[in-house]
Amino acid sequence: MSDTLPPCPRCASGYTYELDALLVCPECAHEWNAEQDETQESESKVVKDAVGNVLQDGDTVSITKTMKVKGAQSALKAGMKARNIRLMPENGDHDIAAKVDGFGQLELKSSIVKKV
Repeated sequence: MSDTLPPCPRCASGYTYELDALLVCPECAHEWNAEQDETQESESKVVKDAVGNVLQDGDTVSITKTMKVKGAQSALKAGMKARNIRLMPENGDHDIAAKVDGFGQLELKSSIVKKV
């Protein structure tokens, strides 16, 4: 390996360090293999909404169906908008982090949102 380590592929931080065979980013806690082609891995994780549109970070989406939220006083109603979403495809089925207008910060499933 060279003297300089590559930046983090997720957050582009230059403070990466080696931990055994992995490279680690201290800012976002992302770990990856130095020999692995990171572009191939990120292309396979495409997040689509309920209609089939491809979602990207920063998109605005609306909720497609009313749902109860555990621990909340009111339900998440159809038509509520979430602006400036952040995709988290490695987080299981709750792959969107967003702030829903009038509700607060939530993690949502891509199957209940539609791109606006």
